[in-house]
Amino acid sequence: MQPGSTPQDDITGDSALGGLGAQARDASGGLLPEIWMHEGAKRVEQVLARLLCAEHDGETELMAAMRYATLHGGKRTRALLCLAAGTLADAPAHILDKVGAAIEMMHACTLVHDDLPAMDDDVLRRGLPTVHVKFGEATAILVGDALQAHAFLTLASLGAPGESRIALVRELAQAVSAEGAAGGQARDLSLVGKHVELDRILAMHQMKSGALVRASVRMGALCAVAENAAHAALYCALDHYSACFGLALQVIDDILDVTADIATLGKTPGKDAAAQKPTCASIMGLPAARQFALDLLRDAGEAIAPLGSRAERLAQLLQRANAYLSKHASCA
Repeated sequence: MQPGSTPQDDITGDSALGGLGAQARDASGGLLPEIWMHEGAKRVEQVLARLLCAEHDGETELMAAMRYATLHGGKRTRALLCLAAGTLADAPAHILDKVGAAIEMMHACTLVHDDLPAMDDDVLRRGLPTVHVKFGEATAILVGDALQAHAFLTLASLGAPGESRIALVRELAQAVSAEGAAGGQARDLSLVGKHVELDRILAMHQMKSGALVRASVRMGALCAVAENAAHAALYCALDHYSACFGLALQVIDDILDVTADIATLGKTPGKDAAAQKPTCASIMGLPAARQFALDLLRDAGEAIAPLGSRAERLAQLLQRANAYLSKHASCA
């Protein structure tokens, strides 16, 4: 527990709200989405800054490059999914913040490696030069390696029971394994220049980006609730939610690659078409892809409906994605 906080503060994260009190809540007493998302992302950012300490840089630029890859922007969607699922399970906020930071380190690792010339070969990420452009390709490879190690070190050092830490490490490892992000990236590379069925694209997306979304949700719940027969319904609902949400995020990204400018996208637009990469947008067409994303977000909401008000924050993240789709991914 943080000094001066109450047990309920550590569950809800209210100790980090800076005394906003009633102003941070709606008429029903629920925390306003823009407040908890902003404060949650801010807390995770602070944990990342502490864990990736610039004083440890020594004689190389490695830590500076790790901080550059991790701390410069991003919506922190995966960390917020972890916080939202953890709140549903009444997990302590200080544990969730560190788990969210570990997830964001792993996400940054995948982005750094994806941007490499041998992979997706991009020069922009979040509106800034990619790590290999700014620090060199060798350093970028090491940044990805080190961020992955630091993510697991963060989980291993949590102030949580051993079985919980093992479950969290296993979940994150699975998400980036040959059955997750690494395997998905391999499939993505193998599909370049080919005419393939939509099912193969969806399967690749579920691995490349969807696996980490799924892990983010599950890890939030695992901070407080073991996955066993007694909680099978909970994890079934969360898995359905994350499968639909993760795929929707990727479909939206496919649409934005066609419709958005650099300022909105934060990376080079039009790269999928230039690289002859089949996507949901190219196979389905933009209007159908947009409707598909909306349907997926609806299905994700239906998956958690039986969980009631406990899943309010997970539902609010869907609402944010819906709003983002409407604002930035218009196909008119």
